[in-house]
Amino acid sequence: MCCGGTVTTTYRGTPSASAEQGDNEAVIEQTPGPTEWVGAHEVGVGPWQGHWPDDDRYDPELLEHGDRRNVVDPYRYWRREAIVADVDARRFPFHVAIENFQHDHNIGTVVRTANAFAAAAVHIVGKRRWNRRGAMVTDRYQHLYHHAGIGELATFATEHGLAVVAVDNTPGAQPVETAELPRECVLLFGQEGPGLSPEAQDAADLVVSIAQFGTTRSINAGVAAGIVMHSWIRVHADLSTSW
Repeated sequence: MCCGGTVTTTYRGTPSASAEQGDNEAVIEQTPGPTEWVGAHEVGVGPWQGHWPDDDRYDPELLEHGDRRNVVDPYRYWRREAIVADVDARRFPFHVAIENFQHDHNIGTVVRTANAFAAAAVHIVGKRRWNRRGAMVTDRYQHLYHHAGIGELATFATEHGLAVVAVDNTPGAQPVETAELPRECVLLFGQEGPGLSPEAQDAADLVVSIAQFGTTRSINAGVAAGIVMHSWIRVHADLSTSW
């Protein structure tokens, strides 16, 4: 199975331009997603059987009631803080950034994928608010930063010794399939539709593109982020440490 259930959107008040300021926030009502379905094959595990482990990484409430969270089995029953600390010891030195000047709906997908690949952090550039539904709660385990503009992100990258690798199908971009991605870098993605802003392209140390062979002018931003993150993983990660 690949998809979630029915989604309906209602609004508090009348939708208007002021929704950006939070006056009329959209309320997402949905059926459980792929990792939350219950029934004959419930996700996760039930209450702990036998004596509880003498280990402060474990959450007493989860031990008592079971753990139905969207986490891999080795982290079952662990407290959120313990999981984050353990992942922090294993994170890779690449960061992911995405522009969010028009409330891009792909950010949740980007955060979830960055979590899957143990990215050091995700950076939201532009508007602070974003739709977390697509993240499937993985944002609880992922370090997130907000930058008002590309200039702030570029400063962060310089201060932390990170090369900025922009992703866009623009003239002069190097194919990601053959480019040498830096180990310590920020993978920077534009918004769905307009792509990278001129400021983002100017801030980039390297611009890479994804090879396409069909009729569409561009790939979904969330999909593109997954492709490029995995390109980094194939080159720099020790695959023997994967789950």
